[in-house]
Amino acid sequence: MLARLRALWNPDMYHGHGRTQNFFEGWYFKFVDASEQQVWAIIPGVFLGKSGHGSHSFIQTLNGKTGVSHYHRFPLEAFSASAHDFEIAVGPNRFRADGLKLSLERSEQTLHGELRFLNPIPWPVTALSPGIMGWYSFVPFMECYHGVVSLDHPVTGVLEIDGKRYNFDGGRGYTEKDWGQAFPQAWVWLQTNHFDTPGVCLSASVARIPWLGSAFRGFIVGFWHAGVLHRFATYTGARLEQLSVTDSHVHWHLSNAVHRLEIEAERSEGGLLHAPMRTAMLARVLESLTARVRVRLLARSDNRVLFDEVGRHAGLEVGGEVKLILDRENPSLNRGSDEGNAFNRPGSTRQSEA
Repeated sequence: MLARLRALWNPDMYHGHGRTQNFFEGWYFKFVDASEQQVWAIIPGVFLGKSGHGSHSFIQTLNGKTGVSHYHRFPLEAFSASAHDFEIAVGPNRFRADGLKLSLERSEQTLHGELRFLNPIPWPVTALSPGIMGWYSFVPFMECYHGVVSLDHPVTGVLEIDGKRYNFDGGRGYTEKDWGQAFPQAWVWLQTNHFDTPGVCLSASVARIPWLGSAFRGFIVGFWHAGVLHRFATYTGARLEQLSVTDSHVHWHLSNAVHRLEIEAERSEGGLLHAPMRTAMLARVLESLTARVRVRLLARSDNRVLFDEVGRHAGLEVGGEVKLILDRENPSLNRGSDEGNAFNRPGSTRQSEA
């Protein structure tokens, strides 16, 4: 119980201490080398099935350039987690906020080496808002919880993947996580921290949230820019002005009292990942690591453009029955037209705040 209470204000920690069923937790490590030729996601985690059925630990891997993914299943007993901070193990593989060590020897894939993450930037935690979930972190019956371990950090180290050596010195990384009972019925998620301007990160998610016998469309968006975290979330009173999805693009506009954020993502091919349902981990999530996302931040007072760039190597998922979270008030937003999308409009270069 003490470990679970400690984890409430340390969202990167393992939240499953004392649980034996109906629970999952997974950490998402994304890293890109300096040449931007190697783009990877490594996802360690644990799944506790109903009455213990199907319980196991795992490590998923996704090669963002090729779209090839692997799901490496381990016995439940191979998983361990510290009760004091974020430090987990799956077999001989170790994961922390400041790095990971891999020793994976399987017939379908081998992974060996160590990466260090320098000066990770976590989502701020306060007494009344412990992380990206805000006050929803205190609600005990949420279907799925979310956390950002690091918005952006330099990467150093070497990995040997299937016998080939890759140097990640000078690369960049991002780390987040999910835990709870299951993934939502519908969601859109995207993330990128590869802009022309260094030290910028976008992390955004919107989903159908079960709530007291009903459901609502909840969203959490963080835009880290110039050392400031701009938050647009259901619990902050921000407004979701537009959300539409076509086969080729995601259009997503939000506003709060001070700023307007325009997100327009260009979808691309990806790899199939396993996601937690209530009874099993199923291969049902198509994730891209090669999407492009144009991000515009504007001051609402005078419509001044504060940021306007395209993020590369973006993670992008459109999952479940996505029609449940698309705009219904204005059907024209969902008609599938990509006329005038952000990648074809003029003025895509960054403008000064001055």
